[in-house]
Amino acid sequence: MKWKIEYSKQAIKFVNQHEIISTIKKEIKKFLLKMTGESVNLNTKKLKGAWEGYLRIRKGKIRILFLIDKNNKIIYIEKVDFRGDIYK
Repeated sequence: MKWKIEYSKQAIKFVNQHEIISTIKKEIKKFLLKMTGESVNLNTKKLKGAWEGYLRIRKGKIRILFLIDKNNKIIYIEKVDFRGDIYK
């Protein structure tokens, strides 16, 4: 079964506005490779506080906040935004 990527309304709006859908997909593919144990250059971090349970991918000035559902093989992208605005 392949992984499915789902986007929130905010994530879709930001991605379409800045035309970065291919960048987001590349970063998620890198993350999946990293999960399987491959050595991939990717800046990820588990979040704390209000975003407990989420993971963050850092790509330049853009941050991608997402959840993983391993049972159903779904990656839910909750928020995509610039560094200064993402955690508000």
